[in-house]
Amino acid sequence: MSITQAIFARNTVSMTDLRRSPAEVIEVANSSPVAILNHNKPTAYLISASDYEDMLEQLEDAALTKTVKARTGGKTVKVRLEDL
Repeated sequence: MSITQAIFARNTVSMTDLRRSPAEVIEVANSSPVAILNHNKPTAYLISASDYEDMLEQLEDAALTKTVKARTGGKTVKVRLEDL
């Protein structure tokens, strides 16, 4: 029985090809994610630094949104702007 695994990138490269020409693979990853395959199964994804940084920001925003939603409807305290 063979189980098919989804690949979440348009570009793929084998471990062997990555070892042969890492700079070329990184160049491709600067414009689009690259799935690194080991025995025809994705083992890693290579993305640009800016895409990684954007992803971290989105994760942080999601965590903050979760905190805000959890606190919505809770106890409030009136504060004058001058008191801050």
